[in-house]
Amino acid sequence: MALSQGWMKRYFKAFCKGFFVAVPVAVTFLDRVACVARVEGASMQPSLNPGGSQSSDVVLLNHWKVRNFEVQRGDIVSLVSPKNPEQKIIKRVIALEGDIVKTMGHKNRYVKVPRGHIWVEGDHHGHSFDSNSFGPDSVNVLLWGDRVLTLEEGRQK
Repeated sequence: MALSQGWMKRYFKAFCKGFFVAVPVAVTFLDRVACVARVEGASMQPSLNPGGSQSSDVVLLNHWKVRNFEVQRGDIVSLVSPKNPEQKIIKRVIALEGDIVKTMGHKNRYVKVPRGHIWVEGDHHGHSFDSNSFGPDSVNVLLWGDRVLTLEEGRQK
């Protein structure tokens, strides 16, 4: 009986040590390095959710690139929906500030992306609420996990 209690005590002690090391490391990683997000809907098909509405993909959002505003054409970013600020959307960066974009369905055929903005589109054209609907998007709405990263906060070194 004493032998089994000693084993249980050692097991509990090892579990607690592991727990109190793993939790702060995981929280720091998710807050500072990257976070996991679920992608639903058809706007990014076929790149994400190729199975349609039956499935949802999981992506790892890189905080380092957003924090330093090192977003490039072709990157997939998460941002606040202009239609519903409570909703997050995931789109592909098509153009950066200063670029001229040939639009699809936007009120202007060509748009020059203003300073501090990006042009984002879903991969599934025609099934995406993107810059063709709402225009160039401010880099201020790029997400850092669950909170909005402001331009001033991101440019601090």
